Amino acid sequence: MKNSPFPGASTAATLASFVLMSCGGGGTSTTDNSQAVNTDASWNWNLPVNFATPAVPADNPMSEEKFQLGRYLFHDTRLSGNGTQSCASCHLQNLAFTDGKAVATGSTGEKTARSAMPIANAAYHPTLNWANSAITSLEQQMETPLFATSPVELGINDGNRATVLKRFQDDSDYVARFGRAFPGEASPINFTNIIKAVATFERGMLSGDAKYDRYQKGQATLTASEERGRNLFFTEKAECFHCHGSFNFNDQLKHAGSRSVETPFHNTGLYNIDGKGGFPAPNRGLFELTGKAEDMGAFRAQSLRNVAVTAPYMHDGSIATLEEVLDFYAAGGRHISSGPLAGDGRSNPYKSDLISRIDLDAQEKADLIAFLKTLTDENLLTSSRFSNPFK
Repeated sequence: MKNSPFPGASTAATLASFVLMSCGGGGTSTTDNSQAVNTDASWNWNLPVNFATPAVPADNPMSEEKFQLGRYLFHDTRLSGNGTQSCASCHLQNLAFTDGKAVATGSTGEKTARSAMPIANAAYHPTLNWANSAITSLEQQMETPLFATSPVELGINDGNRATVLKRFQDDSDYVARFGRAFPGEASPINFTNIIKAVATFERGMLSGDAKYDRYQKGQATLTASEERGRNLFFTEKAECFHCHGSFNFNDQLKHAGSRSVETPFHNTGLYNIDGKGGFPAPNRGLFELTGKAEDMGAFRAQSLRNVAVTAPYMHDGSIATLEEVLDFYAAGGRHISSGPLAGDGRSNPYKSDLISRIDLDAQEKADLIAFLKTLTDENLLTSSRFSNPFK
């Protein structure tokens, strides 16, 4: 978590213009070729304070009809091979579109290796998933829950594709919705358009109406504890801002004005099972993709927006509470003394240089927690715009 060079009440606004504060570690810098503005007349971003306009793929412009179709599909269990699970089954609105579990469970009961990630503000992520630099769009990412076979998530395969599509083709409301979302297409109900619609819904799911955002606009006052926590967060004392310093409180960020995009991944010393830096398979971070030793245990830093309602934490849900997360970072890594995962993550040779012991007392930890709770956007958790339309 290091000190903002831009302290004071205007920190977030300054950081928003600064765009990105890289925390170092694995990853690359890429050129962003997305369209700066790619919407139709029906679409209004209604951007929160200090938020940049999201980048939108040239072949999937934003529209209100497509967003609403995506909302229906996101919440519809018919979008799974066996008709039992929807995207929303693992991404619950009241939990900031996570599921409260250590790892998610697919439609056939098979558990995934990692926890369900929050979706809000995913429009700003240059890479998706916990540790995959190759998944760079919401459209591309959607293929994994739909079609993955190991583990199975929504469980759509060659044997049931036609059956799944027929569920929507036989529904007159969906026929009309697909027609409005993809005008001019003779047969718009297909998986390409399903993916585009869900991605549009996810891209339009912005979260920026937390107490801290209202504070930035002069519409709310932080308590003494929250203010102390804010100062700790943006200073070298707690070092949080190095990996969580953008307007989205993370360090991978792209938007319509981006020219180049950094995609760092970080080893935070969560494991060291062999004394040589090892993480337990199949959760070895970016290493699973690259095979490079230095990528062992490297994961994407998550946005801290709505973090108070997205427990448990880390890629494998192995830390239960925010208090434990702070203890973990303050210790400079995790020491597991016994069992199959035993090892001293504090001495992991691939651990980020920014993860080191931080001297925080009980009051300072409580203040940081108080500040982190000001990042909860109650509107995201309750708004009918993102809710299940079948209820």
